[in-house]
Amino acid sequence: MNVAIIGGGAAGFFSAISVKTNHPDAKVVIIEKTKRVLSKVKVSGGGRCNVTNGCTYIPELITAYPRGQKVLKGGFRIFSTQDTMQWFESRNVPLVIQEDQCVFPKSQDSQSIMDCLLNEAKKLNIAIQTGKSVEKITPVEHGFDIQIARQHAAEHYQKIIITTGGSPKRKGLNWLEELGHKIEHPVPSLFTFNMPMEQITKLMGIVVENALVTIEGTKLNSDGPLLITHWGMSGPAILKLSAFGARILSEKQYTFKTHVNWTGVKDTEEVRSEIKHIIETHAQKKLSNHKPFGLQTRLWEFLLHKIELPTDKKWSELGKKGINKLIELLTNDVYEVSGKTTFKEEFVTCGGVSLKSINHKTMESKVCKGLYFAGEVLDIDGITGGYNFQAAWTTGFIAGKMNA
Repeated sequence: MNVAIIGGGAAGFFSAISVKTNHPDAKVVIIEKTKRVLSKVKVSGGGRCNVTNGCTYIPELITAYPRGQKVLKGGFRIFSTQDTMQWFESRNVPLVIQEDQCVFPKSQDSQSIMDCLLNEAKKLNIAIQTGKSVEKITPVEHGFDIQIARQHAAEHYQKIIITTGGSPKRKGLNWLEELGHKIEHPVPSLFTFNMPMEQITKLMGIVVENALVTIEGTKLNSDGPLLITHWGMSGPAILKLSAFGARILSEKQYTFKTHVNWTGVKDTEEVRSEIKHIIETHAQKKLSNHKPFGLQTRLWEFLLHKIELPTDKKWSELGKKGINKLIELLTNDVYEVSGKTTFKEEFVTCGGVSLKSINHKTMESKVCKGLYFAGEVLDIDGITGGYNFQAAWTTGFIAGKMNA
């Protein structure tokens, strides 16, 4: 059996390794259009590679995926986060699970993951061809002909696994649509919010560990750490919101209002009770000298200034009107978002080959027998935390089985 893997990223390598593991006699080649393989693995996690997530409970794990939950629910029973960790550790790549459940190589260097995959490919005699761009796939008797750019003759393969990653533009998926696959229009996922008109950007570098964030006029909501940047807001809470709201925010052309609850407490009455308790126990203290809900000094003073409460005012002098203004600001602070910033090296897309076009159990195309898919080329994506790599490992492992 002659198998081509189109795309030399995480899903491509794992697919190739899976093919050789399940079909040792197969000839397998990875075809990558750029000069380098595993480039996204190299830059991910700030160069540390967030290889998977420590969550092992599948019903909880799939909630990290805005798209693809149904496919992955079955997929994770075949190749789970535990399987990923065991796979790398059994190949001399020790891993560490952080408090936030993100899993990294103990070396804190993505090169450890790259070397492991490259060594495994070499050991299994998997050929790697770089700088080769696939122009067209033509189904023929007993397989497919692949036309490579600037090559006269087409190359013939019995089976193909497509692992080309997310395409930021629709036209990048036309060649797959021509084969009969339904395409879900790609739009960015996992992006930060730009706030060019907002003064809060002067507080860049401040992290609020547990913020609640919503998008005005939608049911979208998120929680977790929020980072204030020199262009707006980022951090897991914002990135999660952008992933689940990818299509809605694209339709809004990235112009909308976001509401921030700085307290991390959903119940407004609980916030009111805390404020009243502070007034009772710290009546003579200045507002600036007692910060509620663990807020950092610069952020607390910024918020007081925003609603024109003097920092030297005593807590006992707030009054009913002042209390209401403060509670409204702490639980429902509003900011104008105008645009987004995407991490170019680590871009993730919502969209790709529709999951209606593939057999969920095998990753095989429903319209081209012998053609399989794995990784972000599919309409599968997760939030930050190692979830996108896990989807690549799982779909690649299954695609490589190549059995009905």
